[in-house]
Amino acid sequence: MDTIVAIATSHGRSAIGLVRLSGPSSLNILRGLIHDPLFVPEPRKLFLKQIRRESGELLDSVLVSYFEAPHSFTGEEMAEISCHGSPLILRRLLDLAQNLGARLAEPGEFTLRACKNGKMNLTQAEGVRDLINAQTDAAAVQALRQLNGELSGALQPTQHKLIQIIVRLESALEFVEDDLPPIEASQIKKDLLEVIGILSRLAATFGSGRVLRDGIKVTIVGAPNVGKSSIFNRLVGRDRAIVTDIAGTTRDTISELIVLRGIPVSLTDTAGIRSAAGEIEELGVERTHRAAADSDLLLVMTDGSKATTAEDLVIIAEAKGTKHVIAVNKCDLPFRANVDGVLALSKVVHVSAVTGEGLDQLTAAIIEPFGTVDSETAGLLITDSRHYDLLRRAQSSLESSRELLDQSASEELVLVGLHSALRFLGEITGETTADDILAEIFSSFCIGK
Repeated sequence: MDTIVAIATSHGRSAIGLVRLSGPSSLNILRGLIHDPLFVPEPRKLFLKQIRRESGELLDSVLVSYFEAPHSFTGEEMAEISCHGSPLILRRLLDLAQNLGARLAEPGEFTLRACKNGKMNLTQAEGVRDLINAQTDAAAVQALRQLNGELSGALQPTQHKLIQIIVRLESALEFVEDDLPPIEASQIKKDLLEVIGILSRLAATFGSGRVLRDGIKVTIVGAPNVGKSSIFNRLVGRDRAIVTDIAGTTRDTISELIVLRGIPVSLTDTAGIRSAAGEIEELGVERTHRAAADSDLLLVMTDGSKATTAEDLVIIAEAKGTKHVIAVNKCDLPFRANVDGVLALSKVVHVSAVTGEGLDQLTAAIIEPFGTVDSETAGLLITDSRHYDLLRRAQSSLESSRELLDQSASEELVLVGLHSALRFLGEITGETTADDILAEIFSSFCIGK
């Protein structure tokens, strides 16, 4: 196993930068960096040292720490160097470490080594990634649950029960010439139903979990000058989009990431939809249609202080086939829109971009189609589509085996689905995950983690 090196802090200038080494030559490389071949550090203690260039010239004064295997994050010999967070110093440190025999780490390679060395399972490693990428408190809570082993802990009893069922069927296949006794078959069916129920309930949390982790895309659409940019600014909390009384002010899409009731929302303001008055506006309207097609929910804006236009009716009709909320703006003015019957079967909220009236109701309406989650009481949620897919595949395999039992099929046929389900559950935690899949998973990690 070679020794890897990477910068573990984010790109750019900072007060402190951290360089991390892992592998059998970590201590020797550290000794070379500080030009002290006799350095014998006490593990997990900090030491003030000087890093010198190959010429002997001082590069930086640093704090170094050493971790003996297996008492480290990766389970290998490790060293960490805290220096000043200048990109130049960090780059020079990497160069010096490579000259002494280290190689640059791949994305997520430190965590991958931790997995392979038994320091954590795959779901915990993915929890590390999700915690780093968490955009809200609720997402961070779920990532911490996974990092602390709650998902693998929830699966372990299920895997154990499944193994017990397999052992009973394998024993019957090996030692009993006749079919399973009715009582035994009935108990196995009962146990299978219990396992299927557990997996089904766990998989059912994915809708809420995915929204917490990945968020939703909301695109504001409507005719020109109905208040799209004003509502956008209200939801963002600052004057992000230009607002004027001139129709067609917005010519391009503008996006901001906000948090609504604990859920990350990518909110996009768009050009007003109408017959374009020029090439630039035509491009803006085209981008509006693309953003709308890519969104999870359309926020359709209309002007309640004016008569409903043909453009309004077309936009509302096009939104009907998607998740959408209709915001009737300017409720602080006399209501003149003739929308009776047009808004049937749509969620409608009356708002005022000027006074802020109805904004709380609008926020609730945007989140409502995706469910609301209280991060403190929700319990463990499935947030990763990989986990969800494997849970569903395991559930499907078990249901096939249960149907075969109902048909009094042979033990060999029933066992095929049970072994498949066990393998799928093992792929979640990394026990039976192929190397190419592991490489794909860890490629989404930060370098240095």
